[in-house]
Amino acid sequence: MMYLQVAAGLVILLVCGELLVRGSVALAERFNISKLVIGFTIVAFGTSAPELVVCIQAALDGASGISIGNVVGSNIANILLVLGAPALIYPLTYDERSAFRDSLIVAGGAALFTAFAWLGVIAFWQGFILTATLALVIYAAYRRARTEGDDAADEALEEYEENMPKTVWVSTLFIIIGLLGLTAGARLLVHGAVDIATEAGVPEEIIGLTLVALGTSLPELATSLIAAFRHHGDVAIGNVLGSNLFNITGIIGITAMIQPMEAPAQILNFDLMIMLAASVLLIFLFYVKQPIGRVMGALFLAAYVGYIASQFLGMSGVHSMAMLAS
Repeated sequence: MMYLQVAAGLVILLVCGELLVRGSVALAERFNISKLVIGFTIVAFGTSAPELVVCIQAALDGASGISIGNVVGSNIANILLVLGAPALIYPLTYDERSAFRDSLIVAGGAALFTAFAWLGVIAFWQGFILTATLALVIYAAYRRARTEGDDAADEALEEYEENMPKTVWVSTLFIIIGLLGLTAGARLLVHGAVDIATEAGVPEEIIGLTLVALGTSLPELATSLIAAFRHHGDVAIGNVLGSNLFNITGIIGITAMIQPMEAPAQILNFDLMIMLAASVLLIFLFYVKQPIGRVMGALFLAAYVGYIASQFLGMSGVHSMAMLAS
C-alpha cells in the first residue's frame, strides 16, 4: 500500500505539473506576454513545481531529511543519470562558452547551499539569500537573452505550444487542477515515503536521496532523452544545469523561508560532497570542451548505480555493527 501511495503521488505530481505549466503558458500567451518572459518565469518555475511542493510538504511534516535529500539526490541524479543515459543514445555536444559559464554558476550555488547546510539549520535568512541569488541569475540571463535574441525562449516553449488549451476557461481549469493535484500528490508521496522509511527502518534522508529524488527527476530524464534522439545535446545540458540551479537555490530557498530545515549528518558528511564533486566534474568537462559521449555516459551511469548502491550498503553496515554491539 505504501509503495502504491508513493507511485500514485509521483504520477499525480508529473501529470498535474504538466497541466499547470501548459495552462499557465496558454494564459500568458493569451494576454500577450512575451515568450522571453514566459520562458524565464512560468516554464522555469512551473517545471520545478513538483519538487517545490514535495519539499515544502515534507518540511511542514517535520521530515526535513526528505526535503534536503530530495534536492541533493535530484542534483546528483540529474548529472550522473539524466546526462549519462541520453549520452548513450547520441553524444551530447553544446555551446562551450555558455555551458562553462552556467556550470560555474551552478557550482557556486551548490557551494553556497553547502555552506548554509553546514551551519546545521537552513533558516529564513539563508533561504532568502538563496532565493535572491536565483532571482539575480534569472535577471542576468533574461538581460543576456534580450541582447542575443529570443531563440532560447522559442525552444523552451516549443514543446508546450503543441497541445495547449485554446480558451481562457480551459487554461484556468488546467491551472486549478494542476495546483490542487500538486498538493494532493505531494502529500501522498511524502506520507508514503515516511511510512516506507519507518517500516523498513531506513532513515528518511535515504528515501529522499533515492526513491523521492529519482521520481522527481523523471521529467528531466524524459526531456533529455527526447533531446538526445533529436541530436539536441545543448537542450539536455541546459535542462540539467537549469534544474540543478533551481533545486539548490529556489526550492531550498523558498522552503526554508516557509519552514526552517535541519540538515541530516548523513547528507552533510557524504552526499553533499558527491553533489559538489559531480558539479566540479561538469566544470572540468566544459572547460576542456569535451563532449559527453557514450563512454563518458556509461561512466556516469555506473557512478550513479554505485552511488545508489552505497546508500543501502551503508545502511546494511550500520545495522550489522549495531547487532554486533548488542
